[in-house]
Amino acid sequence: MRSLRLWRRPVYRLARPLFWGFSRVLKGVTNDVRAVVVDEAGRVLLVEHTYVRGWHLPGGGIERGEAPEEALARELIEEAGVRLAGEPRLVAGRIGGGGPQGYKGLLYRVDQWEACRPTSRGEILEREWFHPDALPEGATHWTRRRIERAFGPPSNAAGL
Repeated sequence: MRSLRLWRRPVYRLARPLFWGFSRVLKGVTNDVRAVVVDEAGRVLLVEHTYVRGWHLPGGGIERGEAPEEALARELIEEAGVRLAGEPRLVAGRIGGGGPQGYKGLLYRVDQWEACRPTSRGEILEREWFHPDALPEGATHWTRRRIERAFGPPSNAAGL
């Protein structure tokens, strides 16, 4: 089953510029939210997508008319099977990545949550908990930097 869904990765690399354009024009998606979800043991939740390599923080695009916290709550349920049970803490006001010019993102830390059934179908290969000091080899550079930021003091510094 896993290998059947991995065909999306090479297609995603080719389609990514078209996706960004589509999202910006039709859906109004120019920003995104990511979450460092922390469990009672101090581990963080990472997801592995079917369409891109590596372990990533759960999150995704903010749709037109949607508040960032609404997008965060929606994406966490979809990708991670996590429902917010308290206020997420804004950690960084602008995060880097491979998005188009004008792209910005928000990074939150989520300590109060409850498990639920994820609603995403076919987007996520795996969900796994990792200690911040023992992240998997496939954790991306940006994932590692964002986790470091979430365990440090809040900041609005660019480039995360």
